[in-house]
Amino acid sequence: MSGPIGIANYAGRAFDIGFYAFLVFLAHISISLGALNLLPIPILDGGYLLQFAAEGIMRRDFSQAFLNVARALGMCCIILLMGVAIYNDLS
Repeated sequence: MSGPIGIANYAGRAFDIGFYAFLVFLAHISISLGALNLLPIPILDGGYLLQFAAEGIMRRDFSQAFLNVARALGMCCIILLMGVAIYNDLS
C-alpha cells in the first residue's frame, strides 16, 4: 500500500523505463482506484450501493441520523486508510 509519495516515486520509475510503461502504470492506478471506490464503506460508491440494496430489501429508508453516523464512520475509515498509506511512504 502506497500513498502519494510512493505513487509519485513509482510513476517516475515507470517514466524512466519508457512512455508505454508509464501509461500501463497510469492504467493500473486508475483500475485500482476504481476498485477501491467500490468498497462497501458508506462514503464511497460501494457504500451507496450497499445502502440502496439494504433499503430495497428492508423496503424502507434509513433515518437521516443513521446515515450521518454511517458516513462519519466511513470518513474515519478513509482517513485511517490514508494515514496508513502515508505512514508506509514515510517509513
